[in-house]
Amino acid sequence: MTALKTRPAPAGTAYADDFYTWTQEQSARLRSGDLTGLDRENLAEEIESLGKSQFASLVSALRIVLLHMLKFDFQPEMQSRSWAISIATHRVHIAEELSESPGLKGRLAEAVAKAYRVARLEAAKETGLVVKRFPETCPYTYQDIIDRSFAIDPEA
Repeated sequence: MTALKTRPAPAGTAYADDFYTWTQEQSARLRSGDLTGLDRENLAEEIESLGKSQFASLVSALRIVLLHMLKFDFQPEMQSRSWAISIATHRVHIAEELSESPGLKGRLAEAVAKAYRVARLEAAKETGLVVKRFPETCPYTYQDIIDRSFAIDPEA
C-alpha cells in the first residue's frame, strides 16, 4: 500500500479510512463499468505499486542467489549444501517471476545491479571479509546466475 490520500473516493469509502473496503468498492465499480465513480488517482498508484512489488521480488531472489554465489567463491572452505539449496530455490523464484511478468526481462540488468550492491555488503558481513575484497560490480553474467553448477548443488 502506498502513501495514503486523505480525499474520499467519489461516492464511497475513502482510501485512507478503510483500504480493504475501498479495494472492494473500486473492483466492483470496474467490473460494473462505473468508471465515473472510480478513485482514479489512488487506483493508478496501487497499480504502479503492484509493478514495483514484482520488480522488488525479482531483485530479492537475485540478491539471495548472488549472496550465496559470492560466499561460494570467496569462502570455499565454508561451502554448504544449504547454500546450494538456497541458490536452487531462489532460481525457481526468479524463473517464476519472469514467467508471470515477462516484462521484467527488459529490466534484468538493472535488477542484477541493484541486487548485487546489497548482496556484496551482506557477503562481507556473513563471511567476515572486508567489502573491498568483493568486486564493486557484479562479476557474474545472468547465465551464471541462473545456470552455474555447484559441486554440492542438489540438482547436480
